[in-house]
Amino acid sequence: MNEIGRLDSESRKQFDISLAEIFKLLDKDKIRSAEKKLIEISKTPNYFIREYIGKKLVTYENVDKMVQIAEKMLTHRIYGVRATALFFLYYINIENPDKVLELLELTFDSVPWEVESVINGMWKRYPDIMKEYMATWIESENSQKRSLSFHGMENIAHSDPIYIMDFIARAIDDDTMEVQKKITHILTQVARANPIIVYPYVREWLNEEQSAYKSTCIINCSSLMGTTNIIKNSYCSTRRTNPTNKYP
Repeated sequence: MNEIGRLDSESRKQFDISLAEIFKLLDKDKIRSAEKKLIEISKTPNYFIREYIGKKLVTYENVDKMVQIAEKMLTHRIYGVRATALFFLYYINIENPDKVLELLELTFDSVPWEVESVINGMWKRYPDIMKEYMATWIESENSQKRSLSFHGMENIAHSDPIYIMDFIARAIDDDTMEVQKKITHILTQVARANPIIVYPYVREWLNEEQSAYKSTCIINCSSLMGTTNIIKNSYCSTRRTNPTNKYP
C-alpha cells in the first residue's frame, strides 16, 4: 500500500474487504478483535487512507459501537490511529456543528493536519458559526489555536472580505511565525478576490512603525512583500477597470 498519494480502485477494494471483516466482528460483539484490526489498518502515514477509512466507518449501522472504539482511538499513541478516529467522528457528526467544534477543541494539537481539513469543511458548510467560533480562537493564549483560526477562511474571501480583514487586524501584531504565515496566505487569497478592500488595510499596516507585520516583512521579505505587490497590482487594476469602486 502506498505511503503517500491518493488511493486507486484496487486499494479501495482491499480496504473495503478489511472493513467488512471489522463490521462482522462488531456484529458478533467481538469488540476487542474489531478494535485491534481497525487500529492495525489505521497505522498509516497516508492521509488519504485515514480519510477513506474514517468515511467508510460511518456506514456501519451500530453507531454506538463504532463511536465507543473511535473515542478510545483518539488518544492512541500513533498519529494515524488518532487521525482516522477524528475523520470518523467528524463525518458521523457532520450535521451537528456544535459536536464537531467540541471535537476540534479536543484534537487541535494532537492531529493538526486532519483538524485543518475539518476546519476547512466547516467553513464551507457553516460559515456563520465559524465566524463566531474562530473569533474565540484568535484570542487564545495557545499559538497553535491562533494559527488554526485562519485556516479555511479563504472560503469567504469573496462573500465577506471585511470580516477577514478585521479578523487579521486583531492578530496583525502577533509575532508568532506560524500566525504570520497564515496571515500572509489568507491576505493573498482575499486580495485577489477583493483588492480594493484589502489594499488600504495593508498600506496602513506597513506604515505603522511598530507593526509586527512590517517586522515580519523584513524577516520574510520575499513572501510577504510579494503578497503586498499582488494586492497593490490587483488594486490598481481594479481601479482602472472599475473607477467607481463599485463591484458588479
